[in-house]
Amino acid sequence: MPKFLVSLLFICMTSVLWSQSSQQEKLEQRKAEIQKEIRDNEKLLQSVKSKEKSAMNVFMIQKNKIRLKEVLINTTEKQAKYLANDMYINQMKINKLNKELLVLKEDYAKMIVKSYKSRSEQSRAMFILSSDNFLQAYKRAQYLKQYTSFRKNQGEEIKSKSVELVNYNNKLNAQKIAKQKLIAENEKEKVGLVKEKQEQEKLVNSIKKDKNRIVSDIRKKQRESKTIDKQIDRLIREAIAEANRKAALEKAKARALAKNANASPKEVAAAVAKEPVSSSRIELTPEAKLIADNFRANRGSLPWPVEKGFISLGYGDQAHPIYNTLVIHNSGVEITTNEGASARAVFGGEVASVMVLSPVNKAVMIQHGDYFTIYQNLSSVSVTKGDKISIKQVLGRVRTNGDTGKTVIKFLLLQNTTYTNPQGWLSSK
Repeated sequence: MPKFLVSLLFICMTSVLWSQSSQQEKLEQRKAEIQKEIRDNEKLLQSVKSKEKSAMNVFMIQKNKIRLKEVLINTTEKQAKYLANDMYINQMKINKLNKELLVLKEDYAKMIVKSYKSRSEQSRAMFILSSDNFLQAYKRAQYLKQYTSFRKNQGEEIKSKSVELVNYNNKLNAQKIAKQKLIAENEKEKVGLVKEKQEQEKLVNSIKKDKNRIVSDIRKKQRESKTIDKQIDRLIREAIAEANRKAALEKAKARALAKNANASPKEVAAAVAKEPVSSSRIELTPEAKLIADNFRANRGSLPWPVEKGFISLGYGDQAHPIYNTLVIHNSGVEITTNEGASARAVFGGEVASVMVLSPVNKAVMIQHGDYFTIYQNLSSVSVTKGDKISIKQVLGRVRTNGDTGKTVIKFLLLQNTTYTNPQGWLSSK
């Protein structure tokens, strides 16, 4: 194979190896994050099991744990794949080095034999003195000097490549051990996953025995949820109308004063009354538009409304996890978290409303231009209407249901009066 093709192949292999090393680091980081989530999930599961208040709650937490274990197994398999690719590339480098060393050693041996045969100082001197002229003698002396230097450099190159070969062999051995460890970890996780699924199957069978009560509870909660959604819709329309009235007031004042610098408050009020006020869409001021644009620009990277947790009920219409014929509607996402968890703002804004949805269920609505985020199912609230809120600021404490032992925050996101799926706006952790 031509030398330039060998060099090109080596460069390509090095580039691939660097890329795969970077992927390995990312996978290792993601693996550590998943393992932490599994540990948090296990603590939550043990806490709920000790209370023994809701088999459905245990089922949802266990379902999330199974999902995390499946992700972990998939991540570990990717790691093993990248490691196998690294090992293959390293083996190719070892093979290449072995071939290069063989050629170098053969050439070096020939040089040593040749040097041995002409080792005497007399033969070297005769080689130079037998020259036809001074220039030829000078060139022969330079040749002998270069020949000695080349032999020395070749010896150094053999030494360097030998060290490099030892390093690659050590690296390859370490990778083999790491791969065996990953395979063993994965086998252990797969055994654990089978056990988790068996436990979940038993739980599902026990839940199905109580189908009538569970279905009745779900339908009751759906009715309550619809009532709360109507209440929230009314409060949002009020907030929109209030924001538009303020904007209309400023516009009317500006117009009245532009026509008549001495306009009376009565004339200004009359001008305001003529301004149309919408309750379904906010007329954005330049400042409010900037806030809305910033909020929109952070789509997919907003922090979660709680520090820890998992989405136990997604957005929109969906089949019940056990009773497939039963459709559940959710206007936001429900996030199961730890008891005592604090709700926090996902973005800076202004508190548009603090709502008391029931004696034990409070909610906070924050306005971000023409976007609204709502944090529902709080036992206590630490902000008031009109407060300026910063990102991750604590808004209150998430309520733990006394009957089920569940600690769940419901998070909603709307643009004006249009509901949207909040999950796509939150960071993937």
